[in-house]
Amino acid sequence: MKSYIRISEEVKFALKNNLPLVALESTIISHGMPYPENVQTACEVEDMIRSNGAIPATIAIIEGEIIIGLSREQMEFFAKSKNIYKASRMDLPYIISKKQNASTTVAATMICAQMAGIKVFVTGGIGGVHKGAENTFDISADLQELAMTDVAVVCAGAKAILDLDKTMEYLETLGVLVLGYQTDYLPAFYSRESHIKLLYRADSPDEIASVINTKSEMNLKGAVLITNPIPEEYSIPYDVMKAVIDQAIAQADQMNIKGKELTPFLLDTIQKMTDKKSLNANIALIRNNARLGAQIACSLMAFNKND
Repeated sequence: MKSYIRISEEVKFALKNNLPLVALESTIISHGMPYPENVQTACEVEDMIRSNGAIPATIAIIEGEIIIGLSREQMEFFAKSKNIYKASRMDLPYIISKKQNASTTVAATMICAQMAGIKVFVTGGIGGVHKGAENTFDISADLQELAMTDVAVVCAGAKAILDLDKTMEYLETLGVLVLGYQTDYLPAFYSRESHIKLLYRADSPDEIASVINTKSEMNLKGAVLITNPIPEEYSIPYDVMKAVIDQAIAQADQMNIKGKELTPFLLDTIQKMTDKKSLNANIALIRNNARLGAQIACSLMAFNKND
């Protein structure tokens, strides 16, 4: 794999010296937010991870090479460029062989993080089962990846545009452990809580690290999914967001927008409909997830050193 991966000097140093590392996706830069909020948020998230004792590693593909640890200039490139692919698992061989540029989704970032030896990954929200999937079979590859790839994932739940009940059922079928961080209910991305009660919760980074370590020692495949509620001051009531999301989905249906174009369209439409409240919430939750992810990475490193 060495011919396909380029690791930044900062991340190399962290790997060599067993320092805590946190992987970050790049789709939020290229497809998740408008410029300049996208690159500002990416830098703020990296700063949040550093201030909590870990090293950030934002991942993307540039000219067919997997970059583990983007520079500020590379982030600007992804933030401003219009012809950036959105890579999931199935896209990686084609994009890399054709030496193209792509941001990485949750699934692709997990794969690349595992290749590099990074055990914790922070994102905003995972993909999942789309509404109407019983007819369209539109189910994100993120869910299968969570069942296969040994990287702990910190998120604010699944993206709010999804069918949360079916997403949780699918995760249960795949055997993915879902933890609520200081909550008994699944966070709903923009909202602190949904109506879905979780089976398990954890109240500290050390407790989460212990669960991750135990799973690893048992040689069980797949991720531990840590769901972290958005900070109270940025939370938007669940019913309010549901009405907005339903309206945005109706617009997408009318315009026949599907597949990889659907999520960016919905996020942009929701942002406009909420007068940027959803964008501010998105920024707040990813920063909050970064803080927790860094704390977990530090706890996990300390846990392993004590062993």
